[in-house]
Amino acid sequence: MEKVIAALWAAPDQNRPGFNAQLVQSLPAALRAAGASKVRLNLRDVAVEPAHRLIQQWQAPQQDAVVQFWVPSANAIFRTAIDAALSAHSGRFAAWLVAESTIIPNHAHPMPTGTRGWGWSQASFITFRPDLTRIEAIKAWHSHHTRVAIDTQANFEYVQNLIVRPLTQDAPAYDAFVEECFPAEAMDDPAAFFDAAGDPAKLQANLATMMDSCSRFIDFTRIDIIPTSQYDC
Repeated sequence: MEKVIAALWAAPDQNRPGFNAQLVQSLPAALRAAGASKVRLNLRDVAVEPAHRLIQQWQAPQQDAVVQFWVPSANAIFRTAIDAALSAHSGRFAAWLVAESTIIPNHAHPMPTGTRGWGWSQASFITFRPDLTRIEAIKAWHSHHTRVAIDTQANFEYVQNLIVRPLTQDAPAYDAFVEECFPAEAMDDPAAFFDAAGDPAKLQANLATMMDSCSRFIDFTRIDIIPTSQYDC
């Protein structure tokens, strides 16, 4: 089995609420009919508007949604029906083959299939620093930053996806996709985000540690971070 992540853009004449409704209503079923399983949607909707200050943007326009799923093979000759389903549900899409590593599984707030997940999900498309080799960047990410992200944040789910290769010609040149889930109050309360409620000193320490760790391997000029609502379908 192989995991695919696809970024989706709404058509120019389609508003985001209508786009989201279409995705929830029919994309998971269309992908399953094409051979996919474990479909997850990450949607930019009104529920995550309080987190707008956390958005970081490289792509213009920025992606409107993300879909994650597994297929027996992501090879192009076996992906025709998958790509057709993605194309039918978006103005355009870009897809990548990834290697998933579940650092913190969501045991705390599991939700029924098709129901919006508890809290919210920060979906991050990141690119490694150009002055590092891929091996050096992965080492900084996996051997140092992973522990920092666990220790300094109030994340109850944390999944790393290392991009293996792009599956579409116009896919932005990201190196990884990271998904982290937080309680709702973390959308606009840094203390809640950094697991430091009522403790200003801890907030500043955790924030500084996180920023230092991110700077060791991330190219901040080529990053897209979007707050989303998560749906396992």
